Amino acid sequence: MRIVAYLDELDLPVAGILADGRVITLASLAERAGLREELALLDVRGLLAEDDDLAETRTAMAQALRDGMRGVPVAQLRIVAPLEPGKIIGVGWNYRSHVLEQGMPIPDRPLLFAKFSNAVVGDGAPVIRPATTQALDLEAELGVVIGRRARRVPLETAMDHVAGYVASNDVSARDLQGSKPALAPGARGDGQWLRAKGSDTFLPLGPSMVTADELGDPAALRLRGWHTPAAGPDAGGEHLVQDGTTGDMIFGVAELIAFISASITLEPGDVVITGTPSGVGVFRVPPVFLIPGDVVRVEVEGIGSVTNPIVDSDGSVPPGSPAARLLAGRDDPAGAG
Repeated sequence: MRIVAYLDELDLPVAGILADGRVITLASLAERAGLREELALLDVRGLLAEDDDLAETRTAMAQALRDGMRGVPVAQLRIVAPLEPGKIIGVGWNYRSHVLEQGMPIPDRPLLFAKFSNAVVGDGAPVIRPATTQALDLEAELGVVIGRRARRVPLETAMDHVAGYVASNDVSARDLQGSKPALAPGARGDGQWLRAKGSDTFLPLGPSMVTADELGDPAALRLRGWHTPAAGPDAGGEHLVQDGTTGDMIFGVAELIAFISASITLEPGDVVITGTPSGVGVFRVPPVFLIPGDVVRVEVEGIGSVTNPIVDSDGSVPPGSPAARLLAGRDDPAGAG
């Protein structure tokens, strides 16, 4: 299944199931396909808490399809990020190619950091470059959505706690992070990654949550990142900047869940973002950073892509820039070429 979230008439996020470009709402599944009424108005995180293996939802969805239910065209709904996680745990330096491009040794255990729900935005939503940074960067990542409470779980059963996966962009302020290529002479970073990773809008997620049974092996997925610059000789064209596979992970999904849950209990709706391959802007020669007017896109095989315009701290973008065109189409989908 592909699970999405959209805003209802009260601007509250609720869950629906995406099929053939249409969304079958939980409310319609409760009315016509046997889903419990208590689930009808839940968001994705709430749904996972109440139906952790999604068996009830899956059964109702199968019945709906047999009955010929078609749902609402996705273009008619206000789609947002698939979920607002309770916890977001990031993993640094988890791709061999990314570690090697920095000239670092392969780590012997995962490096963890935190992001918060303020960072989460959906497909098409703006990513804000705050005034505190001049070195914004993208990171294409596989996001793992927890479906069942995980506390001190062994490696052998860790995957039983995975509900599904999302495409993720771990937006990072490299100067705040302290990356040397991003620092002006005499400058230094924060000494930790809180602002660098956790600022508002720094985690695009989407376009949907693909359930674990549909996606298959998470260690055999291609993930890519694109950058469409607003300025410079390559302005206006989309350029592939990251191209890797999850097979390059140093620590796989099961290892990460086992390692994290040994100290931190993972709850339904928590998300683990699992690291990024080589090709990020800070380690290019010369470095390439995101500026207002740019557009970034992250794609994970089998899941889809999440695309976001970069805007200034006041929400502005240069007129006619790739970001301006994307935002114009988002505000007026009927008139978007």
